[in-house]
Amino acid sequence: MEGTSPVESSKDEYSNLSLRPLDVSDIDDFMVWATDEKVTRFCTWETYTNKEDGLNFIKNTVVPHPWYRAICIDNRPIGAITVTSNSGNDRCRGELGYVLAFNYWGKGIVTRAVKMVADTIFEEWPHLMRLEALVDVENVGSQKVLEKAGFQREGVLRKYFVHRGKCRDRVMFSLLSTDPRI
Repeated sequence: MEGTSPVESSKDEYSNLSLRPLDVSDIDDFMVWATDEKVTRFCTWETYTNKEDGLNFIKNTVVPHPWYRAICIDNRPIGAITVTSNSGNDRCRGELGYVLAFNYWGKGIVTRAVKMVADTIFEEWPHLMRLEALVDVENVGSQKVLEKAGFQREGVLRKYFVHRGKCRDRVMFSLLSTDPRI
């Protein structure tokens, strides 16, 4: 494109980014990232190895989930983003999670998706005062996503989570409903 910087053209390339519910009809796109060990390395769930398990996950977990969205380009899922609300005395907090197909890493897509969620979730769920994300200490890319989206790094929770048989450190990030949006 004449007169357009590479940065501008890459942003234009993904101007058709949207979030929508993930459905069983999205199984083939879901399997692209759910079967990729590079993608699932830091996920709390195991890498999927067959379509039937993927379909069962979508039917039994995704569809009934109150806030599970596909990250889409041209309405085609390339990842997912979730907010899980806590209950009881912890109902003021929700946990953010996301995953993105490897081919789309490093393009600012998840940062934009996180900002989209941050711009709407506190209105959709007025009981929510705090959105949290827990990230493996080695997952530097995900930490950068959250920082660019305006989340505050609060600290390292040492030996906080057993992941694939090993006790791991996690970094706590948060965004409050009163925090300015970037």
